Amino acid sequence: MRVLITGGAGFIGSHYVRRVMAGAYPALRDAEVIVLDKLTYAGNLTNLAQVAGNPRLRFVRGDVCDASLAADVTTGADLVVHFAAESHVDRSILGSADFVLSNVLGTATMLRAALDAGVDKFVHVSTDEVYGSVDSGASTEEQTLEPNSPYSASKAASDHLARAFHRTYGLPVCITRCSNNYGPHQYPEKAIPLFVTNLLDGRPIPLYGDGRNVRDWLHVDDHCRGIQLVAERGRAGEIYNIGGGTELTNHALVGRLLDALNLDWSRVEHVPDRQGHDRRYSVDITKISTELGYRPTIDFTTGLAETVRWYTNHRSWWEPLKHSADLAR
Repeated sequence: MRVLITGGAGFIGSHYVRRVMAGAYPALRDAEVIVLDKLTYAGNLTNLAQVAGNPRLRFVRGDVCDASLAADVTTGADLVVHFAAESHVDRSILGSADFVLSNVLGTATMLRAALDAGVDKFVHVSTDEVYGSVDSGASTEEQTLEPNSPYSASKAASDHLARAFHRTYGLPVCITRCSNNYGPHQYPEKAIPLFVTNLLDGRPIPLYGDGRNVRDWLHVDDHCRGIQLVAERGRAGEIYNIGGGTELTNHALVGRLLDALNLDWSRVEHVPDRQGHDRRYSVDITKISTELGYRPTIDFTTGLAETVRWYTNHRSWWEPLKHSADLAR
């Protein structure tokens, strides 16, 4: 079996690659794995260092928008797991062009390559942010998409493309929509690694607005398990939400991080709210739980403590990334 993983040097993609190579997913135990990654600022080959010598793994540096390359690496693939995307909301507000190129054109390019190659399954990894802000309850897979940032709009467009390739051409596509991920190897512009590394560096935590925005937190390992369930048994043409089951305000999250590092609220700096900041995300995971037997297994308290320890013990990983980009906020 041959698996193509786009964006496999990024945070979530590299975790999936490492788990595949470690034999965590029996269906892929002997699979040949090809990683396609452009190695933009958020892609990092050190994320794959522990599996780089495995003879079943081949790394290809390249852009998902490159149709010729996409066709080449997709030839002979049985499964494509498409992680590659620009994903940071703040960056999308400053400039949306890269998000449209990578997330929309890049997805269209990979879908066409997969169709031409006759792959057995294409898993398109998306986000709960395409649903927009949820005042109450939880978003089901049938909910109308109402993205509110350039990032989430580009992901919604890519979701529509994936669905269209299934409906028009019969490409066996599944779409996954996850809640906020956390865990080791996450680029330190995202909330948890930014906050933890700021605290470790003696810098303040920047807290948007009143801090009452709510997010559902999902450990990256639970997310990748959910993706693998969809890759193996998800129904073609279907969408599956993957959630963690821990909803917290940003204020509450900051409190937990301060407690974990024995610090107080003097380390918090309130900053103006982000433009178009969604108030709450929440996904209903009934479908993936009922059909595929998914449930989150990593308790948030345990997962957060392990994540804080990882960043505490891996300054050599995050310091060059953070300080070169001056990611104080």
